[in-house]
Amino acid sequence: MGRILSRPAVTLMMSDQLTPEIRASSPGLSIFLGRQSWGFGGAVVIRRDDIAATPGRYGWEGGPGTSWQIDPAEGLAAIPLTQASFAGPGAPTILNDFWTTAYQALDD
Repeated sequence: MGRILSRPAVTLMMSDQLTPEIRASSPGLSIFLGRQSWGFGGAVVIRRDDIAATPGRYGWEGGPGTSWQIDPAEGLAAIPLTQASFAGPGAPTILNDFWTTAYQALDD
């Protein structure tokens, strides 16, 4: 099987596509995205505010309790699947705990 996407295409997909003006013009985005912005097809972490929020991490957390994230800087990709549905815009505690544990386990 050959390459499907070029490296530049993947880099573009995983890059912040929202300008500060767009984020400022839509207050609902900050509630929905929080420390993240939007790439092509997934959320991109743009500011660090905990151990698992590394800028450049890309993925999505779905309302039914699934999550997938790719962190190129750490060489990390993971997909936790739970049955803990979201009760609001923030992820369930179990997903936050999963990502915190995953990052704590990284060996520098």
